[in-house]
Amino acid sequence: MKKLMKIVMALMMAFVLAACGNAQNAENTEPAEQGASSGEKLIVGLEAGFPPYEYIGDGGEVVGIDIDISKKIAEKLGKELEVKDMDFDGALLAVQSGKVDMVASGVSVTEEREKQMDFSERYVDSTEVVVVNAANLTVETPTWDALNDKIVAVQQGNIADIQVSNPENTQPKEVKRYTKFVQATEDLKNGKVDCIVMDQLPAEELVAANNDTLKILEGEPLFVDQYAIAVQKGNQELLDQINTVIKELKESGELDKIMENHAQK
Repeated sequence: MKKLMKIVMALMMAFVLAACGNAQNAENTEPAEQGASSGEKLIVGLEAGFPPYEYIGDGGEVVGIDIDISKKIAEKLGKELEVKDMDFDGALLAVQSGKVDMVASGVSVTEEREKQMDFSERYVDSTEVVVVNAANLTVETPTWDALNDKIVAVQQGNIADIQVSNPENTQPKEVKRYTKFVQATEDLKNGKVDCIVMDQLPAEELVAANNDTLKILEGEPLFVDQYAIAVQKGNQELLDQINTVIKELKESGELDKIMENHAQK
């Protein structure tokens, strides 16, 4: 009898262990947490101190040209748009690692960046200008030669940084790099830098916000560039959807309306 009981107990224990093992295996076969591009959200990285492309609106939310375009892309994908505000360089690193789906933040296309991420069709032209202190014109013309031996402020990592740092263009005394234009603005007003090189539309917003204590130098632009949306290398499916939306916005004239809606906000 004891022997029979031992056999029954052994069988019951084996059954329990098998059941636990199956439950554990079932648990382990659940899909791992997916990357940024999966799920119900489209995550865009940007730096929200770049009006009119991206800036903080009256309600405290990030708004702007790039936000409106991103919303159209999210709508096309049937997803909710999630905005992650970060430093410009940080946004570019985030899209490379898949922490965000795309970067829409006035991103210029360069050969070096094309090795690290993929880009959409260009959606807007960028005119780069020189902003100076209206009461202290240490730079008087918007030319590369005029920047020689000057302290030039730029946003870290953007196209102005790349071009101003190229000794074939100009040889400043120093290139001061900022994560936020508001920081560069204060240094320009206090005489710590001679000028800021930046996109014309944000420059116009900057001048207007500072009661004309700053000014944009008149003349030909320092250089002209174009902006595109960056995605993780190899994410062709998302890139195709983005390009479809950009094409539709251009052909319908809606992109022009978006640009006009955020001008001088």
